[in-house]
Amino acid sequence: MSAKEQLRPLAFWADLLSEEEASTVINGISERRYPAGSYICHRGDRFDFWTGIVTGLVKMSAVSLSGKSMTYGGVSAGGWFGEGTIMKNEVRKYDLVAVRDTHLAMLNRSGFMWLFENSVRFAQFVAYQLNERMGQFIATIESDRLHDPAARVARHLIWLFNPVLYPNTHGHVEITQEELGLLAGLSRQVTNRALATLEAEGLVQTQHTKVAVPSLDKLARYGSDDDRADG
Repeated sequence: MSAKEQLRPLAFWADLLSEEEASTVINGISERRYPAGSYICHRGDRFDFWTGIVTGLVKMSAVSLSGKSMTYGGVSAGGWFGEGTIMKNEVRKYDLVAVRDTHLAMLNRSGFMWLFENSVRFAQFVAYQLNERMGQFIATIESDRLHDPAARVARHLIWLFNPVLYPNTHGHVEITQEELGLLAGLSRQVTNRALATLEAEGLVQTQHTKVAVPSLDKLARYGSDDDRADG
């Protein structure tokens, strides 16, 4: 089996690499598993891995000195994160918590930096990742400050369908209502009511462990000025 074939089940970006590049970094990949509710790392820890979710769901969050919790976003299966921290060679500025049983693939810093410095296609991919994640974080701040629960749930759902960050998501995401509430910073009851509002408007279709979205464009506009103008 070639190095790319070994890497592909853990990392979709393996297809961006040459066989030589894949062979160089394959030994820098390790795997770990975390049970639901456990911390992968705490804010202020060193965690020197570019990290991918093979299966599971991870929440990126922080708690202020006043005790207020802020969720930056969730990372679902197929997503890779932490490139900014690795490139700056710094400690984590957020907590990482496994929302469900999670299987991680982790590329060590030396392997990541070698790829970034030697593979043009990989460097372009990382730039796209950083751009998309920055937009997501900015939208998170707006959502937490301005939007009602239904709009917050809509925002956190739509982020899990981002084709750059999660290219393997097609029409639905595997997530429970409780897990979605954890990502949005809402109680399960409030999340249930928010999803009922979205479902009544035909924007989502909910099942016990899955949420389907018939139209990503319509869900993305929910709660926005454009949506209110259309209404």
